[in-house]
Amino acid sequence: MYIREQLENGLKAAVEKAVNAAVADGAFSIEHLPAIQLEVPREAQFGDYATNVAMQLPGQAHMAPRAIAEAIVGHFDAAAAYVQDVTIAGPGFINFALDPTWHYEVIGEIEAKGADYGRTTGNAGKTYNLEFVSANPTGPMHMGNARGGAIGDVLAEIAAWTGYDVTREFYVNDAGNQIAKFGDSLDARFRQLLGEDIPFPEDGYQGADIRAHMEEYIAENGGKAAVRPLLDRTPETRKALFVDYALKKNLRQMHADMESYGVDYDVWFSEQSMYDDGEIERALKLLKDKGATYDKEGATWFKTTDYGCEKDDVLIRQNGLPTYFMGDIAYHLNKLLTRGFDRAVNVWGADHHGHIARLKAAIAAAGVDASRLEIVTMQLVRLIRDGEPVRMSKRQGKAIGLTELLDMVGIDAARVFFNLRSPDSHFDFDLDLAIRQSNDNPVFYVQYAHARIASILRQLGGDVDLAAPAKLELLTNPKELELLSVLSDFPETIVAAEHKMDPSRMVHYAQRLASAFHTFYNECRVRVDDADLMHARLKLILACRQVLENVLGILGVDAPEAM
Repeated sequence: MYIREQLENGLKAAVEKAVNAAVADGAFSIEHLPAIQLEVPREAQFGDYATNVAMQLPGQAHMAPRAIAEAIVGHFDAAAAYVQDVTIAGPGFINFALDPTWHYEVIGEIEAKGADYGRTTGNAGKTYNLEFVSANPTGPMHMGNARGGAIGDVLAEIAAWTGYDVTREFYVNDAGNQIAKFGDSLDARFRQLLGEDIPFPEDGYQGADIRAHMEEYIAENGGKAAVRPLLDRTPETRKALFVDYALKKNLRQMHADMESYGVDYDVWFSEQSMYDDGEIERALKLLKDKGATYDKEGATWFKTTDYGCEKDDVLIRQNGLPTYFMGDIAYHLNKLLTRGFDRAVNVWGADHHGHIARLKAAIAAAGVDASRLEIVTMQLVRLIRDGEPVRMSKRQGKAIGLTELLDMVGIDAARVFFNLRSPDSHFDFDLDLAIRQSNDNPVFYVQYAHARIASILRQLGGDVDLAAPAKLELLTNPKELELLSVLSDFPETIVAAEHKMDPSRMVHYAQRLASAFHTFYNECRVRVDDADLMHARLKLILACRQVLENVLGILGVDAPEAM
């Protein structure tokens, strides 16, 4: 348990003990004590922590909150949990000022744990599947995939830091209508390239990549004359051949794109595999056995309205083919039942929001606790350059894709900027700011803090034995203590980010830590004549460097030694 958690647990216990002592002494009476809540006051004058417990008890105690607070403070053990002073503010807030010496334990924790500082074990022994991006394999990745990749990968890393056994998963939609449309599009382009005057399917994929696939196929197989006999084969045969060729190429590119983005998936799960392995049929039978389906007009329906949804949904069409919804149900039952993950988390675009309730309904109908499935919804991002929205790629004449964005701003900027706001927030991605070397750029600001510490250490060379104990009690400047306080917040920040499923909290923490360091650096020289003070400050910046590396590692961002 880290010092910050020890402090808070000790303080809560001391408050609870004081309330019970006041009750035992007859100061007031209550039937039950609610959980003690602590908060950090916004203004330093109100101490390090505050509790509103006195304002939760008037209904039971039949006393004014301030009188209850006075009774609690009168029975409080001032020697508990580093408490230096206890005061009452406003209508009954109880404020606690702590002995600042607790800060010094933070450096020892960071030195002892190093690259693992911030890890906790609250979720140890639990399995966690995080599915994200899952782009349609019929074309290149786009801006939504870029944001989903950054959000999902950081969420996965945060979960791992809280003890989960995490599996990163990409769901490959290699079956169903989109693949049939993909085959139609490829076949039409092939026939056009061989000189046939045929219309392109109205609902086909119009991208230049479809034509490029067929040009490459023809070239790789000996040219137009060599492949012309394919025109004599059935359209179904050709389409299957072309889909197999182009899908494999697209998936190889997706693997490469995600790898270049710093995302390493554990599983690439094929939708088609569920048809091949009988998962679809098993999921449908399970729902039928639970009485959750009915047949009407030649189709099989799910009783979605039994679970509070507006309308029932088709599972099996009149032509006998499963709907996308049926496939989605089977896929999530595979995660929760067949593979048995304790939690399954998906990162979806906000346009899929309406699908969440009916999917959870189907999971519940199958007899699975639907709370084990959680959806993080992700809003759209608008690219901005020179203060104006950027919609089209100058290079390709279409929407800017993942790889072009990475070429423009780099991996670090993309991963940080896409996590600047919570996933459910719209925001503008400022391309100019992302490459600017200034304090306004959050990537530069945080990385520069790490590089600045590295520079200080290089300049000092071997002047100080950094492994030797230091007189940390010399760190009394408010800026030193503020930096130590921010360092101590790191483990709790990770836990909160996982609980809220909000990776932006890690970016905000990195910015706060960098700000605390830069402020310290501007006020407190590290290389001073007092050797003991210099040694203590070196210990402080070494601890700061380690935590910067840890948080940047969670974000998948480089921690540079120089800039």
